[in-house]
Amino acid sequence: MKREELMEAVRRELPAKRWQHTVGVMQSARELAEKYGADPDKAELAGLLHDYCKYWPTERQRLVILESDLSNDLLQYDKPLWHAPVGAYVVSKEFGIDDEDVLNAIRYHTSGRVGMTMLEKVVCLADYMEPGRDYPEVAAIRKLAETSVERALVAGYDSTIRYLLSKGEKIYPLTLLSRNALIEEIRDRRNNR
Repeated sequence: MKREELMEAVRRELPAKRWQHTVGVMQSARELAEKYGADPDKAELAGLLHDYCKYWPTERQRLVILESDLSNDLLQYDKPLWHAPVGAYVVSKEFGIDDEDVLNAIRYHTSGRVGMTMLEKVVCLADYMEPGRDYPEVAAIRKLAETSVERALVAGYDSTIRYLLSKGEKIYPLTLLSRNALIEEIRDRRNNR
């Protein structure tokens, strides 16, 4: 499928405001990829597709989880988390996207994971800090992103965790593991200087 066709397919699935967010993630992911050595084209493609299933009805996402090879433990956590793994699965089936780097960047853009690739990091970070984002911590995250993807992502995860705690929500374990792994990366880098 050509880029223009993919863009139109994604645009049809999203409200106008979320489409603008997606365009911002595409641009930010490309910029971060260029700065930090990930593949800019893959970053832009993952940014385009990252929220493809975000506005699907909860029941439709739940059925994809149940009928696919996705982990059913997702169903025990916050529903806004589901669209990332569901989206990776769906875009592979509907659009024939078979690049595991791109699929993983989509799959883990909400939770992160231990051992994230730079592509996964920049797409996740782009989602936190694209120009249309406006929440109290975003300026600090953008500032950190000027010098460290890992530090900026930790700040992003901290923001998410604080939000979930304030709402009395469960925290997906992979997010905590991802945050801790990034802190280890930062420490290891500092200790090896």
